[in-house]
Amino acid sequence: MRAMLADHCDLYNAALQERRDAYAHPSKTSVRYGDQSAQLKDIRTADPDGQGRWSFSSQQATLRRLNKAFEAFFRRIRNGDEPGYPRFKGKGHFDTVDFPKDGDGCRWNSTPHDTQVRVRLQGVGHVRVHQHRPVQGRVKTVSVKREANRWFVVLSCDDVPAEPLPATGRAVGIDMGVEHFATTSDGERFANPRHARRAADELAEAQRALDAFPKRVRKSLRTKKHRQSARRVGKLHAKVRRQRLDHHHKTALALVRAHDVIAHEDLNISGMTAAAKPKADSDQPGVFLPNGATAKSGLNRSILDAGWGQFLGILAGKAESAGRHVIRVDARNTSRTCAECGHVAKENRVSQAEFVCGRCGHAANADVNAAINIATRAGLALSDAA
Repeated sequence: MRAMLADHCDLYNAALQERRDAYAHPSKTSVRYGDQSAQLKDIRTADPDGQGRWSFSSQQATLRRLNKAFEAFFRRIRNGDEPGYPRFKGKGHFDTVDFPKDGDGCRWNSTPHDTQVRVRLQGVGHVRVHQHRPVQGRVKTVSVKREANRWFVVLSCDDVPAEPLPATGRAVGIDMGVEHFATTSDGERFANPRHARRAADELAEAQRALDAFPKRVRKSLRTKKHRQSARRVGKLHAKVRRQRLDHHHKTALALVRAHDVIAHEDLNISGMTAAAKPKADSDQPGVFLPNGATAKSGLNRSILDAGWGQFLGILAGKAESAGRHVIRVDARNTSRTCAECGHVAKENRVSQAEFVCGRCGHAANADVNAAINIATRAGLALSDAA
């Protein structure tokens, strides 16, 4: 499987190089996915013991992955965002091979007559799988993923039966935060475990040990201690990721079980976590004014550590399976609007935790007030749709 990842990485990088060279030519030639996919047959024939070993469909998926990176690059240029040209992948950073169709280069549960579940991969053979829960529906795609020294099979399925939960007659709005992970319009709070912050010291120590080694040494030439340091960093990051995922699943499940309708803000997380822009001093060329970059970077780390985007995706998936409704509402002024009289003012937000309306005097916890506004907007959206 390591050889499979390495060859797919080589294919990705070679395809990227071809596109770069073609555009650098005076003719400014554009190479597209169809052009590169058509070359696969010749590539496999010329290298039967390398590229020829693996699934044709999985190699097409790798080329489509590169094509998506270029499509995103050109989209960012059109939108005036920072482009971010696609980069070459190192062997240690190319960790996933996709099989677009079960039965084409791969087969899930390839030995159904056996008590042990296995997946068959072209060029690899039958691989034993520790299946942690039953697979529902029809397996559509299969992906093989490496995380540090662990391997995972990721399945996506069609025709998954819904498991609707009994109606509760309750609706709720949730306000995402950093001090508390989520606050509901009923006043319930979900703690923010801050997994990355808790592991920061251990991660910093492991990273310092890894930084003591040269960065440009080929993986095959690393010393034993170098490999151990790299594995330790990877394992710590994987542990934090699993802890965060576990917290998100449990929080989403609690909300879905207790409510029929769940409303949350439609958050632009990438915009919220953008770096602070420098402020040039108009009176002194070349001098910049304080822009709060340190505080902003700390807030960005806290937001990314909370993982709001991943949580909201999990919440939507669980709600759909349970027959619940998730509504995204406009996030503007939810924290500045009085839930009692509707007065909107920046001054209403007295502090991070306190809300006092300047018109009617209504006082409440700022997060609860925002969650009530979110629930109210969701109710208006539902009534308009009806």
